[in-house]
Amino acid sequence: MPLRAVAGHRHLLELLVRAVERESLPPSVIFTGPEGVGKRLTAVALAQLLNCPTPVTAEGLGRDACGVCASCKRIARGVHSDVILIEPGETGAIKVDRIRDAIEKAAYRPFEGRRRVVIFDQAEAILGEAQNALLKTLEEPPSASSFVLVTSTPDVLLPTVRSRCQQIRFGRLDAADIAAVLIASHGYDETGAHAAASAADGSVGAALSGNSEDVTAARDAAAGLLQGVASSIDPRRRLESAKVLVGLSDRDELARRLRALASLIRDCGVLLSRADERCLANPDMKPLLGGLVRAFDGDRTVRAFSAVDQAIAALERNASPKIVADWVAFQI
Repeated sequence: MPLRAVAGHRHLLELLVRAVERESLPPSVIFTGPEGVGKRLTAVALAQLLNCPTPVTAEGLGRDACGVCASCKRIARGVHSDVILIEPGETGAIKVDRIRDAIEKAAYRPFEGRRRVVIFDQAEAILGEAQNALLKTLEEPPSASSFVLVTSTPDVLLPTVRSRCQQIRFGRLDAADIAAVLIASHGYDETGAHAAASAADGSVGAALSGNSEDVTAARDAAAGLLQGVASSIDPRRRLESAKVLVGLSDRDELARRLRALASLIRDCGVLLSRADERCLANPDMKPLLGGLVRAFDGDRTVRAFSAVDQAIAALERNASPKIVADWVAFQI
């Protein structure tokens, strides 16, 4: 997958491309950020760019790997002789012998490409002794080698390792970017993709880890609650709406529905503020949200969002799901 196919992170990708074009890419970098946002994909795509013999010009990005030549395909499959991918073994750790082997290989000039690239995925799993073995190489890397450490917890790395690398931080993905990935690469339909993306907290990995049918049902239940309480102060109607929220679900399911509710309320705030609609987490539900906005002014939206946040916290403290659901229905 070339850089142009990586979802989101456009600013970071442009910086990487410019650094490659100017030959100013730091030889040792750490890709940090939440799990499941494309750090490893970007590291592999960077290795393709550094070694592609037939680069192309990507609109809005600049030079990029072609993605279809023999070199790019071997890098994508993990079988290129000059691109070394190291990840945790069966024990969940990266041991010193694998680090020393990578250091030895990196000391030689590339065999078939222009640059040797060593990628440490889940670099936080590198054991302390192995990190120490890597220090000298990170400080004085071979002239034709690059090192990329990929981690969601950079503070686990030794300070001496972090000080020898340039850190590049990846943010969370927009819901629209996540939905596009789910549709294009994972067979989701549009409704399921948007539902999963809205509950994924900016991570494709989190979206894929959930059951799309459960997420869709949670969002539908949350929408039902909002419609039920939007223009009614009747206590009985609000209690009926709370039943729609909690239904026959367990504690985990209620938490999922509350997160979906928070996402919908947030989108009401986006529409109220007339912000860029590309910021919507649930763009496929814009018609419903547009109707709800008539009943939710700015203050009510803020209060509702705060109430849902408090409800999630109460649920985590073992509060009764029914009491939590009823309370939310009266607060929104």
